[in-house]
Amino acid sequence: MFDLDRFIADLRATLPERSRQPLKEVVARAISDPAALIQGIGEPDKAGVQVLYKSPELTVLNLLWAPRQITLPHNHRMSAVIGMYEGREDNMFWRRVPGAGRGKFQIEAAGGEALGKGDVALLGPDIVHSVVNPLPRISAAIHVYDGNFMEIERSMWNAETLAEEPLDIEAVVQGMSVQDSRKPPAPGGVQAAFR
Repeated sequence: MFDLDRFIADLRATLPERSRQPLKEVVARAISDPAALIQGIGEPDKAGVQVLYKSPELTVLNLLWAPRQITLPHNHRMSAVIGMYEGREDNMFWRRVPGAGRGKFQIEAAGGEALGKGDVALLGPDIVHSVVNPLPRISAAIHVYDGNFMEIERSMWNAETLAEEPLDIEAVVQGMSVQDSRKPPAPGGVQAAFR
């Protein structure tokens, strides 16, 4: 059976490593048995963000994408490991356009990666990406960040102008609920949970 405390301890043990490959390997082990993982953290039956662990050095989320959900381009400013255990997550990667002035797009598409059940991806701290769940059902993934993802200042890019703006988590998660799995739901909604 999946043991959340053991999973967190294994993730924390990798943090002194310079490479994030060991972090990726821990996530890969966790999602290799989706049935055990689901038994340990719950059935992915409602879109939302479940905070499994949060500290200054590590954030672990159970991200449940709504059917056909699309996020705005955004950054993390820290490394991330994404481990899909149900459905799909299509990532579009963006790069900054050198010398983009007023009236030009500040970012442009630079590639992508489709992740399916059992896939694990490592994203570097400078990545800008947007995410699509192309399926007509919930897609579920464990997202691990090597820092306090909930409190760091980040950016998002406007859907129409692709201009950089301060992150508005409500806009990025588009109505998904955010809940700390070890505490009752935060009063004040998504913004309160990300503090």
